[in-house]
Order: sequence, then C-alpha cells, then structure tokens
Amino acid sequence: MSVQIDYPKSSDMPTSHLPFSPAVRVGDLIFVSGQASVDATGKIVSDTFEGEFRRSVENLRKIVEAAGSDLKHVIQTRNYVRDHTDLPRYNELYREYFSEPFPARTTITNCLSAALRYEIECVAVVIRP
Repeated sequence: MSVQIDYPKSSDMPTSHLPFSPAVRVGDLIFVSGQASVDATGKIVSDTFEGEFRRSVENLRKIVEAAGSDLKHVIQTRNYVRDHTDLPRYNELYREYFSEPFPARTTITNCLSAALRYEIECVAVVIRP
C-alpha cells in the first residue's frame, strides 16, 4: 500500500533555520512540530507567559490550517511550560482555544530553556468536505 506523505507550506507559517518540518501530513493525520513564540522569520519573541502562549497557539493554528484542518480538529496536544507556577493561567488560556471534548493532552513543566516560556505541538485530523 502506498501512503501519501506531504509537507504543507504556506506564506503564513513561521519559518525556522532548524532541521525540521513545521508539519507532516500522512493520509488524514497532520503532525505539527513544536511551536513557540516566534515571528514569521523564526526569531524568538520573548513576552509574558500569556503573550508567548497566544503567539505559539496562533503559529500552531496557521500551520494546521495550511495543512487542511483547524483547531477544532486537533486530537492531541503536547505542551511544554517552563515554570510550573504558570499552570493555572495555562489552563485558563488553553480553554480559550480548545473546547470540550478536549483533545488528548500531555503537559510537561520545568523543561524549556530560559529563552521560552511555552511550546505546543499537536496531531490533527484533516477536514473532509
């Protein structure tokens, strides 16, 4: 059986000088690499936890949409929070972007360098007409 593997790209997606694809689409599944608070050129934009969270999720949204889906069709997220004291705010912000039934979720704390406060990756399902 032949499986189609695509690497979606869009002018809206942030770029990176690092060796990874922002997204890989295999059949009806989209795998999105970790997205952080970066601008369109991939430069880190330091901010408050909330600012970095929002920029990261908006970057994720752009990539998921370029690959043929949206945040409502995200089925799993992996989240990296630098400081565990940000967890209450993280849960509040997360509910603004994802609603019930929530995607499966993993959250890891105390794991990012000082340059980042938050990062998110996901698996989504392609929207079929």
